[in-house]
Amino acid sequence: MSLSAFETSYGFPRSDVRLSNWRQAPWNVWSFRHVTELIPTARIPAMPGVTEEPPVSSEGLVREEFSVGGERTTVADILRGTSTDALVVMKSGRVVADVHAANFTLKSRHILFSASKSVTAIIAGILHGDGLLDLDELVPHYVPELKSSAYADARIRDVLDMRVSLDFQETYQDARGDFARYRRAGLLEPVEPGHAAETLVEFLSSLKKGAGDHNCSFHYASPNSDVLGQVVERASGERFADLVTTRLWQPLGARQDAYVTVDAAGAARSGGGICMSPRDLARVGEMMRLGGAANGRRIVSPEWVRDTAEGTPLGNWGAGKLAEWLPGGAYRNKWYQRRGDGDAFFALGSHGQWLYVDPRAEMVVAKFSSQPVPVCNDTKRLNLALFDALAKMV
Repeated sequence: MSLSAFETSYGFPRSDVRLSNWRQAPWNVWSFRHVTELIPTARIPAMPGVTEEPPVSSEGLVREEFSVGGERTTVADILRGTSTDALVVMKSGRVVADVHAANFTLKSRHILFSASKSVTAIIAGILHGDGLLDLDELVPHYVPELKSSAYADARIRDVLDMRVSLDFQETYQDARGDFARYRRAGLLEPVEPGHAAETLVEFLSSLKKGAGDHNCSFHYASPNSDVLGQVVERASGERFADLVTTRLWQPLGARQDAYVTVDAAGAARSGGGICMSPRDLARVGEMMRLGGAANGRRIVSPEWVRDTAEGTPLGNWGAGKLAEWLPGGAYRNKWYQRRGDGDAFFALGSHGQWLYVDPRAEMVVAKFSSQPVPVCNDTKRLNLALFDALAKMV
């Protein structure tokens, strides 16, 4: 029997890709680009009639050499070593390089995973600027269902900066704990036989407070960002996908529809389920580089962007696990700040999703990947070294 075109392209038949393995290699190379075939989604439509510009050659750029840890390498080597699906580099607002892996085009959409959090925070910033969202207000003011949870006495500011005291750990390999429950609630994994799907709000309302007080230390926990998604829906009175469409996506001039995964009740996975094209992701970064403006109009306030890029939350970053790969860094409004190495700030998602904004170099980099493991500090360092090198090349 001859191989199908799909199997020839990807090395496995489409029937091999299931909800139980879609985040694992090698199936993730296809599934990260085709989330809508695996998980329910809500559409975030682009402005009708706006077309994408032709791709920009990157042949010269990928051959460029630079040093990492004293060893000479090339851009192409780093892209291969970090399982890159797509790379877009913008310089001073202009696309200067497009890199696409096999079977990836300008129209392909890719899941952002936790870089979705940074997009959701932009929506929060827009509502804050409109006077619809009070960052000092407690979460249950907007989402009453969470009044008996860990979020009962947490402020919106605590949620934005990952400073909620929460009895929850991001244990990717634990199939039985709360993180597995969290994935099942978002329909990211099969529901156990004989059990109804738990909704995201039901899951969030069950979370307990940790040992300390809120706003005392940085504790990265993805459910915080799904809480923020619920908050912006309640504060605006709009569904998450509709809110992103009217307040960000179409004003931005996005060329392709985006999507966000939803749970059994239609709640958006605002903490990790947004999917978009690489160029449109770069446009989000360019808007942030320009202080919140795009196409001659204001999308989010310059004060919000400045606070995101430069604001200093309380707490000791050096005592946390993230300091292992981002020494001297910080986290504000669901974006990372690269303190001590310039003024760059960035969004980051598991399996290698990046939106890197370097105002000093007037550069934005959007990078999609299908890394075989969700989190790898060595790979993060390689990506940061690549971005440093690109800032000198373009």
